[in-house]
Amino acid sequence: MKNALEVLEERGFIEQLTHEDEIRELFAKNEPITFYIGFDPTADSLHVGHFLTVMAMAHLQRAGHRPICLMGGGTGMIGDPTGKTDMRQMMTVETIDHNVACFKKQLSHFIDFDDDKAIIANNADWIRNLNYIDFLREIGVHFSVNRMLTAECFKTRMEKGLSFLEFNYMLMQANDFLELNKKYGCVMQLGGNDQWSNIIAGVDLIRRKEQKPAFGMTFKLLTNSEGKKMGKTEKGAVWLDPEKTSSYEFYQYWRNVDDKDVENCLALLTFLPMEEVRRLGALEGSAINEAKEVLAFELTKIVHSEEEAQKAQQAARALFGGGAQGGSVPETEVSAAEFGEGMDILSILTLTKLCASRAEGRRLVQQGGLKLNDEKVESFDLVVTKEMLQDGSVMLQKGKKSFHRLKVTE
Repeated sequence: MKNALEVLEERGFIEQLTHEDEIRELFAKNEPITFYIGFDPTADSLHVGHFLTVMAMAHLQRAGHRPICLMGGGTGMIGDPTGKTDMRQMMTVETIDHNVACFKKQLSHFIDFDDDKAIIANNADWIRNLNYIDFLREIGVHFSVNRMLTAECFKTRMEKGLSFLEFNYMLMQANDFLELNKKYGCVMQLGGNDQWSNIIAGVDLIRRKEQKPAFGMTFKLLTNSEGKKMGKTEKGAVWLDPEKTSSYEFYQYWRNVDDKDVENCLALLTFLPMEEVRRLGALEGSAINEAKEVLAFELTKIVHSEEEAQKAQQAARALFGGGAQGGSVPETEVSAAEFGEGMDILSILTLTKLCASRAEGRRLVQQGGLKLNDEKVESFDLVVTKEMLQDGSVMLQKGKKSFHRLKVTE
């Protein structure tokens, strides 16, 4: 039976390891370890990029190891400069705390926190009340500025300028690892590959200051076959919150991934056995659509529930089979009084947010990119009347992949 490290390797998660031989020995013992992953609350929902690390955490927990989900209620007040060309927008304490509460609720959907099987911690508990002089004397003394400036997360910012505020971030994150090591016996930090410099800093701090073993592991970022980050649409990020990305939109995103990315996504983002992942990934031609349906269904089931996955799948099949009923297609309701004798198509497009403006709506129609009840819209002067409603609604299709139902209520 494979140990947890071997499972992560087989599925393609692991990018880099500190102290590789020691880590392999540690996992070969099959004894529980405590590890952590940090989540800075930059929004009120986790997104698909976070989900890869959440899945790694879930695999490790299933193998008997204990995760710590560290909320960045303290580090979020500074902002991680990693991968950013400009300083992150400063958030209020109230916004940060609200986002932390949202993250906690979402993570409990994927990680089992009962009976101390996992821990949720918040670095606000030790960062917000830090004495800066004490922090510099206890933590800062172990860091070389020359070495820090060679870190990738800082090098990319040197041309535009790196604020001293952000320069502290690496020390704060390293101190998080130290705090969790002392409080919970945490011996390993995990994160995306862009966190390598910060993770090494924490590992080195514990080894120098505490003279104890500490380890780091990074995962590949979720990218497509061309090396571009996945999880972005015309509307923005693919969120895990159904209020921000509906289960249908979520399903459709994965149903439409490139053929070359299907096997990688199945391995990283589902719990399907690798034998099945390889079988599905080897399908060719039109048969690959089976693999895409499995990917979309399994992911939607994990994130939203099996019921939502079934509804989304039924809706997609109905739509692409020429129908327009059932399922969880995004829907906007308008009262009969507001609809009146009819609404012009440009107003409907902006109301449903299929287009950001009337000008964008005109361009969409002129380019032949809009259908109404499966019929191409030829004129942006079209008025949708009551006679055109089917069971009180009309189905809009923007391009090949974006569907929205406008429903008129009494």
